[in-house]
This record gives sequence, structure tokens and C-alpha cells, in this order.
Amino acid sequence: MLQAKFSVKETQARFLNNYKTYGFKDKSSMLRAAIDNFKKEMENERLKQSADLYSEIYLEDDELKEITETAITGWPE
Repeated sequence: MLQAKFSVKETQARFLNNYKTYGFKDKSSMLRAAIDNFKKEMENERLKQSADLYSEIYLEDDELKEITETAITGWPE
């Protein structure tokens, strides 16, 4: 595993010092979990933005709506 050196605020350091309270074996595992959760959150936000953009494009593009309707004709409901 790689190591990294970084600075945190005093309140963040106090929070990390309570790693056992949150069920972690050490500060590093707590920080890794926080980074993983933040990464997932960022990816989900990008996915939501992409879906919103596709939705907006679809709502504004009559030709795309027509193509979509044609493609689903005959599909079971």
C-alpha cells in the first residue's frame, strides 16, 4: 500500500483520532473508507448530471423522440 503525507485541520485530526469509535482498526483505514465514499459520491453526481443532460436533450429534440418511439414499437409493455 502506498503512503501519503498531508495536512488536516485540528478538528479533522480530532475526528480521525476517534477511529475506534467508528469501528475502524486505525486512522488510515478510516481515511481510506472516507475517500472511497467520497469517490462514489462524486461518480454518482457525475452520473446524475449526465442523465439530466440526456433528459434535457431528449425533451428538446423531436427527431430523437420520434426515433425512440419507432424503436420501441412492437415491444411488450
